Amino acid sequence: MSITAERKSELIGEFGQKSEDTGSPEVQVAVLTERIVNLTSHFKTHKRTCIPGGDY
Repeated sequence: MSITAERKSELIGEFGQKSEDTGSPEVQVAVLTERIVNLTSHFKTHKRTCIPGGDY
């Protein structure tokens, strides 16, 4: 599941220097962390999800 535009805006507002600050390390880490959390939750729920190119 990807991050919604609203959630990304929340993260930028919380961690960014300005309202449009998408390039700062703090914002980048927050967005990537959110994506990792979403993927972890997805893979816990859907244990047989295939990853293209993965070795099984």
